[in-house]
Amino acid sequence: MQGRLFIISGCSGVGKGTLLKLFLEKNPAVKLSISATTRTPRPGETDGVNYFFISREEFKKAVENDEFLEWAEFSGNFYGTKKSFVEKTLAKGIDLILEIDVQGANQVKSKMPDAKTIFIMPPNVKVLEERLRGRHTEDEETILKRLKEAAREIEAGNNFDYKIVNDKLESALNTLQQIFDRK
Repeated sequence: MQGRLFIISGCSGVGKGTLLKLFLEKNPAVKLSISATTRTPRPGETDGVNYFFISREEFKKAVENDEFLEWAEFSGNFYGTKKSFVEKTLAKGIDLILEIDVQGANQVKSKMPDAKTIFIMPPNVKVLEERLRGRHTEDEETILKRLKEAAREIEAGNNFDYKIVNDKLESALNTLQQIFDRK
């Protein structure tokens, strides 16, 4: 039986990572896709586990050969989802999650229309801003950029198959589980 592809997107600070971590702990048969990147590994990261670390030349050649379902450039590094990884995983009957941005989600959905798209929403913009500021990882300019981008992403999230408001983590987790339990 073919695995199912799920695409999860949401703005920065909405809690996607926390939600997915808890979901995957409860659902060990579901796998999170591994992206290819040109950035150097951070301490503790392993090739083929956290990312597929490849050179810029390898990445550009893969783009030319149409080997990615989606790809983008962030902060001078390339990131992308390899078609072969997704196809091989699904062929094994494994359900797979892509955690990617809205633009990437649209790229994948256009190539794999059976994929289910799930947008994680903040309860409201004020809570999102509090979460971003509470991380203490970005300067004011970056926070303002992220909030501006969040407005655009939330608008684009209206085109997704499902929307989950991450207000109460347990409730959001239950909703995500219900989506996966549908056959």
